[in-house]
Order: sequence, then C-alpha cells, then structure tokens
Amino acid sequence: MPLEFHQVDAFTDQPFAGNPAMVYRLDAWLDEPLMQRIAAEHNLAETAFVVKEGEAWHIRWFTPTSEVPLCGHATLASAKVLFDLYHEAGEVLQFTCLSGALRVTRQGQRLELNFPLRPVVPVAASLQAEVERALDQPAHQVLALLDADGSVQELMVVLASEAQVRGFAPNLPALAELPGLGVLITAPGERHDFVSRYFAPSIGIDEDPVTGSTHCMLAPYWAERLGRSELSAFQCSARGGELLCRLDGARVKIAGHARHIASGRLML
Repeated sequence: MPLEFHQVDAFTDQPFAGNPAMVYRLDAWLDEPLMQRIAAEHNLAETAFVVKEGEAWHIRWFTPTSEVPLCGHATLASAKVLFDLYHEAGEVLQFTCLSGALRVTRQGQRLELNFPLRPVVPVAASLQAEVERALDQPAHQVLALLDADGSVQELMVVLASEAQVRGFAPNLPALAELPGLGVLITAPGERHDFVSRYFAPSIGIDEDPVTGSTHCMLAPYWAERLGRSELSAFQCSARGGELLCRLDGARVKIAGHARHIASGRLML
C-alpha cells in the first residue's frame, strides 16, 4: 500500500533552512501505532497526517516518539501541501485537532496560522531553582504553560540577552528530567523583537529548528512586555527561522514562508 509523503521546510523561503516536516494527506486514518512508526522512520521533529472530515481537515502530529497536542510548523507545512500540491480552493484552510479549531490563511507568499493563545504563569521558586540548575545559569524569569490539571505542559525561560540564547549549550539529559514536554528559552532580540530556542529531548527532539506552537506562549508574553500586538520573531537554531506574530483577542496569528523540497512514496 503506497502512501505519498511530502517534505516541507517551514518558516523559511530557502531550502535546508527553517523546520522540516513530513506531511501525509490520507483518505482515512491509519492505526495510531503505524502513524507513530512512520514518524519514527522519517525521524523529523514532526510528521503530520491530515484527513478531510466534513468541511475541515483533521490534523495529527507525531514526533519520532510520541503524538503532540499542537504543532505550528507542521501545520504550516500541511497547508503548503494542500494548497500547492492538492490544489485546495480558496485562501483559507480550516483544521481541527486535539487543541481545538485552527485556521491557515494564504497571504501572498506567506501562510498565516491562526492558533489559540497559550498563557503562561510564573513557576514556584523551587521549580525555578531546578530549571536554573538544569540550564546551569540564572534566569530572569521562569514561566510555565499548565495543563487543565495544573501540571506543567511546557516551560519557558526568559534570559537577559540574545547572546545568551544563541550561546546556550544544553545539557540534554538534565533538560529531559524537567517536567513538561520541553523547555523554551527566550530573550529580547537585536534585530527582531524577541528570539528563542526550544528543546524537547524527553519526546525525541533534542532541539526543534523552528517551533510555531511556542509562539502562542511567546507572543502574548512579549506583547505585554513590549507594549504592542505585532511582533517580529527569530528562532535562532542552527537552521533558523523567521516568524511574524500578531495578537488578535484570544488568538495568535503567526505568519511565515514555506518551501516544498521533496515528495515520495512510502511502500507498506
């Protein structure tokens, strides 16, 4: 049973930059263990699977080791594939997922994600100390995105400068021991409003090149701190990627380019 796949570099207009994602457009869902094995075989940060359900596309995202509730770059990649390769009509694609309704709008050469805002709260002093030990440096502030039960879903660490973010050398085993899916570090930018990097070794991602979903946490934080709702962002991983963020009520709109670089068939 051959399955078509398409690889897209998201949040860049150049090949071999941004964040690569694999996309499968399916007529019906595969078994979850099979989708997980496919994601492990591709060994990218995310493999996305999309199936049309009514008027919307249901989308699921898998890292090499687990399914995640929200992913920006693989949603951008999926929209690129649906618009350009499967010729979806119109300028807007509706998605549904574990985190609710999503929307992607075509805006010239860019695609704009419409995602839910993800507010963060300061952590207890004991957890901040634990995070600082794992990072081996002091933090200006440590915040967390919490699940409904109050447990940590993501950690966000604010550092003083872009140089600290770029120069950070992660102790991956130490980061993997922290609560939550991953650790996001951020600081004011030199040429952008803010910069960031994201590490999730506990779910098979040592460092994610460009992470759309974390900007649902970053954008509201920096919008409040800088006093404006439109922000430019750069994720300064080795590949790097640029994002334009805009707050719109309880939503965050994240725009970026995407570059289709490969297609093929998986033979099962």
